[in-house]
Amino acid sequence: SNFSASCWSRLHPANMFNSYNVKFHHSKALTSPYPGSHVERSQVPEDKVGWLTEWKDYNPVEYTAKSVLAGPSWADPQINDEGFSPKFNERDGAVERKSLNGLYVVENGRPRNPAGRTGLAGRGLLGRWGPNHAADPVVTRWKRDGSGNKVAHPVSGKNILQFVAIKRRDCGEWAIPGGMVDPGEKITATLKREFQEEALNSLQKSPEEKAKLEKQLQKLFSQEHLVVYRGYVDDPRNTDNAWMETEAVNYHDETAGETMDNLPLEAGDDAGVVKWVDISEKLELYASHSYFIKLVTEKRGAHWSEDPASGCHE
Repeated sequence: SNFSASCWSRLHPANMFNSYNVKFHHSKALTSPYPGSHVERSQVPEDKVGWLTEWKDYNPVEYTAKSVLAGPSWADPQINDEGFSPKFNERDGAVERKSLNGLYVVENGRPRNPAGRTGLAGRGLLGRWGPNHAADPVVTRWKRDGSGNKVAHPVSGKNILQFVAIKRRDCGEWAIPGGMVDPGEKITATLKREFQEEALNSLQKSPEEKAKLEKQLQKLFSQEHLVVYRGYVDDPRNTDNAWMETEAVNYHDETAGETMDNLPLEAGDDAGVVKWVDISEKLELYASHSYFIKLVTEKRGAHWSEDPASGCHE
């Protein structure tokens, strides 16, 4: 939720950065120990994050989790494995290896993180070399009082938005109920599937219950929606050779609860808890999710901060 010295609002939401003309620092992608391990990243000083800064002694720790090396269906083989010749910067069979931020450098057969050094080589917990694509559905509604009227924040005077948030099992942080895009899957299908799995526990539902959910969601997910962000994500799982990218899409229920109020929220899959959460800058969320949520409030003219001068401006 804290975006280091570089102010994220300066970066254009639909195409966050171009590594040649925007100074960009990751912060979560430099944290130790690496998630789910005792592995410490090599220290990367702020002035040496960018690949264009020469650093001959740079010697990142090499780490790929056992769960990835075990060869599950969602993971690539090791770079030097026989018969594995990935086509980087293009669609490789059903696997999308193009980055949402444009071309990335491939050095010694390995893709290079476009946001700079992370102090860790290999893939860590990520399955794909290069970009690992996710989708984040931000499902929102206006906060309303008992009479169905929108509730405004007493300080900012702006209406308060709520979104469906999950508490992640792996780290205990609150997050948008998103997940990974399956090979060959359309983003729109991922957004809907992940919301169903994580916020409605659809994997544990009977075919009849699933069909009912499907009908309810169809109305929400088929209406006009807002792509609030597409691109690189400052994620604690990122490494020098594998990184997260996402498309965050806002689906908003403008009605007085007709679409969303009867949705049976139930935590499933990677989620421990699921609930409607009031949006404000006080929220501390997983990875870059606070930034995505802030973008939604800006687009909807909703409450974010009690301080009108807070945040940074383009």
